[in-house]
Amino acid sequence: MSGKQETVDRGAQRSNKVVAGVCLAFFGGMIGMSYAAVPLYAMFCQMTGYGGTTQRVEQYAYRILDREITVRFDANTSGGLPWDFKPAARDVTMKIGETAQVHYTARNLFDRTTFGRASFNVTPEMAGAYFNKVECFCFTDTTLKPGETLDMPVVFYVDPDIVDVPELRNVKTITLSYTFFPIEGEKPVAAAPRVQTETTNDNTDGKAGG
Repeated sequence: MSGKQETVDRGAQRSNKVVAGVCLAFFGGMIGMSYAAVPLYAMFCQMTGYGGTTQRVEQYAYRILDREITVRFDANTSGGLPWDFKPAARDVTMKIGETAQVHYTARNLFDRTTFGRASFNVTPEMAGAYFNKVECFCFTDTTLKPGETLDMPVVFYVDPDIVDVPELRNVKTITLSYTFFPIEGEKPVAAAPRVQTETTNDNTDGKAGG
């Protein structure tokens, strides 16, 4: 009976280890998914325009319509970032499909170097899928020294396919909004401890070396 009981006990221990291993793997996977959720969500938004997120492209519009649309520009800071952040022009009127370049400026009002990163969105939200940026400063870590001013260009166009969407067919104004958030800058590398060395004379004969 003792041999059978020992076999049962070993089997139970083996089963418990398997269950524990599965639980640890599941827990680790959940942690990994939580860390990946933010960049994956950002990628999804940029690919689909979900939530008014504009799309990043490397090519220009294939056609320009004989129809104008006005793009307004908004600038904000959050989290106590001490920057004067604003667009150079409040709006621009352009043809749908035409490529335009505008500028934002940011000036550090603080007496030390500060760091920021910009997020963006478009309203109406559905227009985000048709607002294509060729060049922008979004999601880029920006460093400004005390009193420094930085010029930040944005190159974009509105996709002509926007007129084929019933809900956007009559849209005449789109707003592009940027918000800069503070981020932590690079931490200085700790100085290596200084090693003091002592010079001693080799005196094997018990006499002062000379």
